[in-house]
Amino acid sequence: MAALSLSPRALYEEVAELLRQRIFKRELEPGSWIDELKIAEAYGISRTPLREALKVLAAEGLVTMKVRRGAYVTEVSERDLADVYHLLSLLESDAASVVAAAATEPQIEALKSLHQELEACAKPGKQNRVRFFEINEHFHMLLLELANNRWRNQMVADLRKVMKLNRHNSLLKSGRMDESLKEHRALMAAIVVRDSALAMQRMREHFKNGLEAAS
Repeated sequence: MAALSLSPRALYEEVAELLRQRIFKRELEPGSWIDELKIAEAYGISRTPLREALKVLAAEGLVTMKVRRGAYVTEVSERDLADVYHLLSLLESDAASVVAAAATEPQIEALKSLHQELEACAKPGKQNRVRFFEINEHFHMLLLELANNRWRNQMVADLRKVMKLNRHNSLLKSGRMDESLKEHRALMAAIVVRDSALAMQRMREHFKNGLEAAS
């Protein structure tokens, strides 16, 4: 593997992002040992920025550091997954409630636009699971942005990184993409009519069903 050319600015952050994407793409499988020497040679860097990058990923929950054994890609247990979904359900259902009550009409139109992209990705004969996953994440991130609580956003961002270790598998399950889309329709309907309590309920149902599909 040819060495990559990386800029000196925040080198460990660049390395962290490279490894993060490899983990999400399953190029580094859950439970696999991270060969520091091999990766450092491949990226053309010393092991110091690599180790700093691994600390970042460990703080995010994507990497597990084991004493005298090195770094491993985190394996998410059923309990871990249930805990992550529980917290995401609480945080994002509250955000949905806030958006239903306080979002401006242009902001709601922006959510509608992303929802229409989800609809297009799920059309029979034109289904695009990878694109659906990407747009789905954009939708959730926009909803959080509109709810405007940076502390909640930070917590959700970290939790979603752990969820991604398993999320792609859940959407591959038969019928899950269609079910997810129906849940989004129900959520959007609640937001459009400004029903905060219903929007909160719909989001909680979305995460409950998502966990069942991911387990």
